Amino acid sequence: MRSNRQALKDMARILAERAAGLSAQGLLALVYQTLGEDIAMATSLSPEDQVLTDMLCSVQANPRIFTIDTGRLPQQTYDLIDRTCRHYGIKIRFFLPQAAAVERMVNAYGPNLFYESVQLRRRCCYIRKVEPLRRALKGLKAWICGLRTGQSVTRLNIRPISWDAEHDLIKICPLADWTIRQVWQYIQEHRVPYNQLHDHGYASIGCAPCTRPIQPGEDIRAGRWWWEPPEQKECGLHIAEKIAEKKER
Repeated sequence: MRSNRQALKDMARILAERAAGLSAQGLLALVYQTLGEDIAMATSLSPEDQVLTDMLCSVQANPRIFTIDTGRLPQQTYDLIDRTCRHYGIKIRFFLPQAAAVERMVNAYGPNLFYESVQLRRRCCYIRKVEPLRRALKGLKAWICGLRTGQSVTRLNIRPISWDAEHDLIKICPLADWTIRQVWQYIQEHRVPYNQLHDHGYASIGCAPCTRPIQPGEDIRAGRWWWEPPEQKECGLHIAEKIAEKKER
């Protein structure tokens, strides 16, 4: 197991070197040519993820794409999933939180625990997002996601290809160096489906109770967990931090 892990870690370094100077689409093609089928993309249906879905469908006949359904997503996000699947002729696999864990959490802290403290919000994110992601990533060599360095202060060190020590696999972020302007330009030029909430002031969309429209001049992540400081605004999916679920007594 250790030798396999080290070999994959070495491959991440080699891929990063070979990918230097490649476009996002070229990077995706390189990854699939090198690693084969043991790759999946995690989509939250963000504009960045929609761009990657469009690119993936042009370089891979039947890409593996999954989403984490927290159980509290806006209806517009579910509508977009349907539109995306029809548009590209694909299926997006759903991973949901463990029902028993959600039930314990809600009975112990109430349905709106995330407003009470960062600790409780992270507990909710762990149960609804992080644990399902770990199940989704099992058996993979690499996962693809739409992170960009310009999204928030917590994502400044993102690289196009890196080793994900939290999950022991390669992490691919083809749009790491893109600007939000480039993202929307691609969507418009390629007629990529997007969430209709973006037409109503929503810049970043997550769970319904933790997402609001932003005001002119606000940071694009200002509408996510707006009651918390910017440096706290991560759910645990993309930080090397284990947020352990404590058993309720």
